[in-house]
Amino acid sequence: MPSGLFALLDDVSALVKVSAASLDDVPAQVAKTTGKVSGIVIDDTAVTPKYVVGLDPSRELSIIYQIAKKSLFNKILILSPAALILGYFAPWAITPILMLGGAYLCFEGYEKVHSMFSKHPEVQAESAEIQSITPEELEQQRVAGAVRTDIILSAEIMAIAYSQVTGQPIVNQILVMLAVAVFITVAVYGFVGLIVKADDIGMHLAKDKYGPATQKFGRGIVKFMPHFLNILSYVGTAAMLWVGAEIIAHGIPFTAHLLHDLELALASVPALAWLAKAVACGIFGLILGFLIEKVVHLVKNMLPSKA
Repeated sequence: MPSGLFALLDDVSALVKVSAASLDDVPAQVAKTTGKVSGIVIDDTAVTPKYVVGLDPSRELSIIYQIAKKSLFNKILILSPAALILGYFAPWAITPILMLGGAYLCFEGYEKVHSMFSKHPEVQAESAEIQSITPEELEQQRVAGAVRTDIILSAEIMAIAYSQVTGQPIVNQILVMLAVAVFITVAVYGFVGLIVKADDIGMHLAKDKYGPATQKFGRGIVKFMPHFLNILSYVGTAAMLWVGAEIIAHGIPFTAHLLHDLELALASVPALAWLAKAVACGIFGLILGFLIEKVVHLVKNMLPSKA
């Protein structure tokens, strides 16, 4: 009997050691996954600040907190379980879903590029609409719009996160996906909060109670932030096209091989290989977004108009 007990304890000890060794891989898997979704993270970070533009500055952090809270809720309680369930019962569905999300990103990216180079009369209509609603209603609309965009990007993040842990023990899969959800949400919206309050920080540093160098630095921040936000909007649009197209390209064997061959050809200069792939994906995403926009416009014209 004692020998049987000792054998059982040995088995338990061995199991614990294996589990501990497996769990030691979690930080590395989280780091690897975070690197894979860096383009989407850039996109998410770049597009979010626009949702607080024109609102009460005292409400900016509250709005970002609301978006972050809903983003984390979606990642942990909806998207992660959905990815795990799909991965178990219908793993074949993950790639098509990723590609649909990529197509949406290309469409949104093309719409943003198109709006940059064309004048839209609806901008005035939008301004009139903003004036006709209360600040509370406008805040709710902005939060809802941000969450709609975020859930697409978050779905891409969690699907990619799952693709990096397939074949791992279920505990590892859950821990990695939860860690990625929390880390990316905190990082993205923490940085967004810093961006939108940077001008306030600059104004504070520009006060007379600080030295000339600090005041000059504060004034520099205030002057630089509008330009930075403008640059960030361009970066976000480029990232949206690049990420969306790369997701689609990796889902098609022919284009996946083309990207792989491109990287191999420039492997001696990693930075150039990355840039070439990003530019190629960006152009592909822009073309694809243009085609999707035409299809959407055609379908809208075919639908019966409301009286």
